[in-house]
Amino acid sequence: MSGIISHDGEKRLVLVGGRAHPELAAAVAAELGTDLVPTTAYDFANGEIYVRFGESVRGCDTFVLQSHAVPINQWIMEQLIMVDALKRASAKTITVVAPFYGYARQDKKHRGREPISARLVADLFRTAGAHRLMSVDLHTAQIQGFFDGPVDHLMALPLLADYVRRRVDSSRLTVVSPDAGRVRLADQWSDRLGAPLAIIHKRRDPSVPNQVKVHELVGQVEGRTCVIVDDMIDTAGTIVQAADALFENGAADVIVASTHAVLSGPAVDRLKNSRISEVVVSDTLPIPDDRRFPQLTVLSIAPLVARAIREVFDDGSVTSLFDGQA
Repeated sequence: MSGIISHDGEKRLVLVGGRAHPELAAAVAAELGTDLVPTTAYDFANGEIYVRFGESVRGCDTFVLQSHAVPINQWIMEQLIMVDALKRASAKTITVVAPFYGYARQDKKHRGREPISARLVADLFRTAGAHRLMSVDLHTAQIQGFFDGPVDHLMALPLLADYVRRRVDSSRLTVVSPDAGRVRLADQWSDRLGAPLAIIHKRRDPSVPNQVKVHELVGQVEGRTCVIVDDMIDTAGTIVQAADALFENGAADVIVASTHAVLSGPAVDRLKNSRISEVVVSDTLPIPDDRRFPQLTVLSIAPLVARAIREVFDDGSVTSLFDGQA
């Protein structure tokens, strides 16, 4: 039987995974020392999704792992259907594990007549039957309040920062926020690495997505190794412009560290052809071979997700995973 039997012989953890990122689901299961529940999932000719679990989940604490990769709408819908199937199969609790949470950037209205899609996604999961939500590095922390239930907001910062610490002499390191919105994240990196902070000020035209204009740099970067930190790399326009600005101001080297490797459209070519020496990401999203490039380093997020699942299952503290930094 799949799942984990607790010491009392009654409580059972069940992990199910969708089709978006099977490698991550398998890695998390391996970290937990269990197997994924056998699942039948396929698309009908008209695009509708069918899901059925191959064993009983009645009375189980279930965790539904699906990262919202491309095509994002399909995988969100599949996860919703999986949650509904678990609810109708009498699962005791249902936790949605979305390492990358779709629509997270649409967390507020910039102009009139716009949706708040991040809230809509949370409402959909709650309506489908989810009791709890778990994700890694939400685009903004306020999304935690969109879900009517407990939210475990995991952080990849320790994983990424400790890797950078091993690679670079911290006395020569400067942490860089690529825009004002990432200053809080960069400040956390600065505290963890004991490195000074620099900020790049940019202006984005709200009517033109994925286009930015760098204005000025605040902080000392001349002759230093700069690590640009962000929650995601989408088209890489912001990151590459930020790197160019740093080199123009005398930076000796530039490293990029980001949790989510979305890598849409021209991102790979932009990063591959830039002067950035290394791009460090986690595997919250699948990265096909044709989207990989020489400077890319991918770190496994599975141990963090598995530890968080174990803590939730054992009624432990997820906050304790981050040494007080959650």
